[in-house]
Amino acid sequence: MESRYYLKLYRAKQDYICSACDKTIKKGLYYFRNEPHPMARRHRGATTKHLCTVCATGRPPYEFVSEPPEQFKLPFVEALEKLPGMLLQASIVQLGEKTEEGRIIEAVALPWFEIIAQLCKNPDFRFQVSWRKLEELIAGAYEREGWDAVTLTPPSGDGGRDVIAVKKGVLKIRIIDQVKAYAPGQRVSASDVRALIGVLSSDPNVSKGFVTTTAEFAPKIYDNPSINQFIPYRLELRDGDHLRDWLLQVANKKTHDV
Repeated sequence: MESRYYLKLYRAKQDYICSACDKTIKKGLYYFRNEPHPMARRHRGATTKHLCTVCATGRPPYEFVSEPPEQFKLPFVEALEKLPGMLLQASIVQLGEKTEEGRIIEAVALPWFEIIAQLCKNPDFRFQVSWRKLEELIAGAYEREGWDAVTLTPPSGDGGRDVIAVKKGVLKIRIIDQVKAYAPGQRVSASDVRALIGVLSSDPNVSKGFVTTTAEFAPKIYDNPSINQFIPYRLELRDGDHLRDWLLQVANKKTHDV
C-alpha cells in the first residue's frame, strides 16, 4: 500500500501550512501534496499532507520562477533518485495530538520506508540522518512495532527522553529512548549512559531505558559496575549496527502483525 503514495506538485491556490515545518506556504507558490492511497484513507484515516519545497526537496520556492522541471512530477519513489534532498527532509511520520510530553506518532509515511531501504543498501547512510530526523525514525519504528502509544518529545527540554513508548494491558510497560546521532568514530561515553540511568531512577513509571546511537559505545562500558548492574532488564544499549538490524526487522514486519 505504501508504494501507492505520491508527492504531487501544485501551485497553491490559497495559503497552506507545511505539515513538516509548520511554515506558511503562500498562495501562488509551488508546493507538494503527499496523497495517500484511497484504501489508506478509508482504513487508516490517512490524510493529505501539504509540504513546502524546502521540506520536500531541499530547494527554496524562489527557484521555481517558471514551470517546474518534469522530474518534480514523477511518482515519489522515482523522484527520490533525482532529488537528493527530498528523502532526508521529507516528513517521515504522521504526528497526532499534542500531550504534556510531546506529540503522539500516528503512523509512518513512505519516506520512513525509503530511509530504511537506503540503510539496507548502505549501512553508513545512518550517519547522514540529522539528529531530529533520527528521533522521528526511531519513534516511527516503535509505532510500527505495535506499541500502543508512542510519543516524540520536543527538540529541547525533554528531560533526557527523546522517545516514549507505552504498551497497555495487564502487563503495562513504559520505556524511554535517548537517541544519539553521532558521526563515525564518535562514542557514547559512560557519563552519557549514567545520565539516562539517573532519569530511570527519578521516574518510577519507567520500566526500561534505551540509549540508541548511530555510532558505538565507549570501550569497556559494559564492564562498568555502575552500568552493567542495570543491563539487560532496566537498560539496553543499542549501537549503530544493532539499530540498523532493528529498523530493517521492523520495516519488514507484515501489516497484520503490527
